[in-house]
Parts: sequence; structure tokens; C-alpha cells
Amino acid sequence: MQALLSFEQSPPISAPLRFFLTAPLFGMLAGALLLWGGPDLLASRWTPGALALTHLITVGFMLQVMLGALQQLLPVVAGANMAQPLRVAAVVHATLGLGTLALAAAFLSYRPWLFATAALLLGLGVLVFIVSAGRSLIGVASDHATVGGLKLALLGLGVTLTLGLVLAVALAGSFNLPLLSLTSLHLGWGLLGWGGVLVAAVGYVVVPMFQLTPPYPDWFTRHFARVAVGILALWLAVELGDWATPSLLLAGAATLAGAGAAATTLAIARRSKRAKLDPTQQCWQLAMVSTLLASALWLAAQWVGPLGTWPGWPLLWGVLMLHGGFVSVMVGMLYKIVPFLVWLHLRNLGRGKVSAPNMKLVLAESAMRQHLWLHGAALLLLLLAVVWPDWLSYLAAVALMAAHALLLRNLLRALGVYRRHLAVIAASPEKKPQP
Repeated sequence: MQALLSFEQSPPISAPLRFFLTAPLFGMLAGALLLWGGPDLLASRWTPGALALTHLITVGFMLQVMLGALQQLLPVVAGANMAQPLRVAAVVHATLGLGTLALAAAFLSYRPWLFATAALLLGLGVLVFIVSAGRSLIGVASDHATVGGLKLALLGLGVTLTLGLVLAVALAGSFNLPLLSLTSLHLGWGLLGWGGVLVAAVGYVVVPMFQLTPPYPDWFTRHFARVAVGILALWLAVELGDWATPSLLLAGAATLAGAGAAATTLAIARRSKRAKLDPTQQCWQLAMVSTLLASALWLAAQWVGPLGTWPGWPLLWGVLMLHGGFVSVMVGMLYKIVPFLVWLHLRNLGRGKVSAPNMKLVLAESAMRQHLWLHGAALLLLLLAVVWPDWLSYLAAVALMAAHALLLRNLLRALGVYRRHLAVIAASPEKKPQP
């Protein structure tokens, strides 16, 4: 797999980095919203505050990180060079940030014009990215699992966007649409068809390379993405056809597919050659365990009557899946991608004049581990706050804000290393050729 990598095709560092540095700000905003909303926000998954907080995480944090990562990974992993990457990054970053703020405000106020504004901005930003990424992938063979997975992930993003736009337009215009069905499909495609397939496709490369594990099994890399998207396509058809039992079975199959990916990742992680787990490996393991717990909770809620009727179980599931699963794995990715980008670009810019700093000096392991502990504490407090909101919602909110603030501080420290070494490179005299 590593032969697939082509580091000389990396885009300018500012293209992905702007997304990475913005994402923690939305995580902090989500914590501030929970602090403001308090226990009432956690009364149900359908409260305006809960819906706004969910999208601050899914769109504000997760989508920012995923699109930023794809800006870097498409040319390096797939050899797909996006045209004008800085211009694409600027447009997508601006529309995504403003659209997320508009969407959160729309849920909090339920003003139709805000839903329409959010739909316009988010639709434009994501569409620009999909078109640009899709054009770069034209002619790139899908014979490698990662390339095929990235293509299917973009398809999943497109379906997720379409369903989200339909929901936003329906809320803006009060159209009579099956909102519950569309919401379930939007969630399923977003978490599995887009997020799950993307994490798996990236994991095929980064997990063995950075965690020193064996490669993923061939049967898994060949079939997971196609099976996941196939299940979701069937679910979309039967859900819109109002076939309740097949829809529930396919939703269960989608849940099992995600759990299977998490279990497979944990299985190969146990065979890592590292004597001691580093913080990024621990992030991945926390993410996979949280995903398995969320999957088990979803399945139990469908079959265990008292659990299924408790209004708190969807919130508990959301905390496990979003904060425990996706945010954890993305933190693990950021703590590898950002130091690597700093090292790679400084090496290329130094051209032998100035040595690039070691990746461990770009971002200290102690700083990452400190953040991981705070991230885990926030996860635990959020889970407990669902059960005892009157006591713990405010403490969970503070922990969530603090965890994302610490993530931002660590990323800014890495940026500081880049800027200091860039200044050294600029001040270094050119080497004269040897006679």
C-alpha cells in the first residue's frame, strides 16, 4: 500500500490546514451551546439545542476535518490532483464555516430564511468540493481499495448532502415531507456511506503505516465499501417506499457493517509491532470501542422494549458515535497528519539548506496524551450527563470546550514550529555548488 503514496504531489500546506484549525472552534462552540442550554438541551434528541449541537459537531468539526484531509490525501494517496487547490479550499472553507453557523442558528430559532441560507451555503461549498474532487479522480483506476473507497465516500457525501438539503428546504418552506424517514436516511448515509467509508479507505493506508500493524484483510478491503453503500442504497429505496420491516432490517445491517469495520480495525491493532501504544493509536482504539458500544446500543434499543422507549438512548448513542467514535478517530488522524505535513513541507522547502524537524518535535507526545485524557473525560461526562443532566450537563460542557481548546492549542503549536523553521529557511544563504 505504501507504494501508492506520492508525497511530491502534496498541495500547499495552507489548503488542508485551514480546515484543521477551524474544526476545534466549532467543537468549542458546541460545548458553549451545551453550557448555555444546560439540562433542557438534553431532554430529547429533538430539542433545538440538541439538533444545533449535533450539527456543530458533524458539519462544523467532522466535515471540516474530513474535507481538509481529503485535500491532502487525494493527490498523495490516489494521485488525483485537484485543480487550483487553494482557490477550492478558500471557497469550501468559507461557505462551510458560514453555512454551519447559519444551520445552528436555524435550529435554535427555526426561522425559515436561516434554513434556506444554510442550505445555499453548505450546498455550494460541498458541491464545489465534490465536483473538484470528482474531476481529479477521472481516469484514476479503482483497482486499489483506498482509491475505490474514496470514490464511494464522495458518492456517500453527495447523497448525504442531497438528503440534508431536502430536509433544510422542507423546514424552510414547511413542505409536507416524511421528515423522520429522511432524517434517518440522512444520518445513515452521513455516518456510514460518507464518514465510515472514508475512515476505512484512509485506514487501509494510515493504520498499517503509522501503527505498524499488518494490512487489513483482503476480503475486507475488497468488499466493505461496496457492501456498505449497497446496504444504504437498498435502505433508501425501501424507506421511501414505506416498507417498515425491510427498512428496519437494512438499518440493522448498516449498523452491523459499521460495527464490523470497527471490530476488524481493533483486531489488526492488537497485532501492532509497537511495544507501547502512542496517543494516536489510543485515539483509534477509543473510536472503535465507542463505535461497537454505539452499535450494540442501537440494536438493543430495537429489541429491548424499556430501553427503546427511554428518550435518552438516542442521545447516549449520539455521544458514543460522534464524540467517542468519529471525533476520536479524527483527533488521531490530525495528530499524525499535521506533524507529517509540517515535516514534509519544511523538508521540501529546505532543499538541504535547513533540516526539517523530527515529527516528534513538531508536536510532543506529552501534549497529545494530555489532550487524550481530557477528551476521554469529556466523553465520560457527556455519557453521564445524558443520564443525570441536572448534575453533570454543565461540567460536561466545560470539559467539551476544554478538550477542543487543547486540541486547537496543540495544532497551533505545530503551526508555530512550521513558521519558525520557515523563517530559518528564508534567512539561510543559498549553498554554492561544489567546484
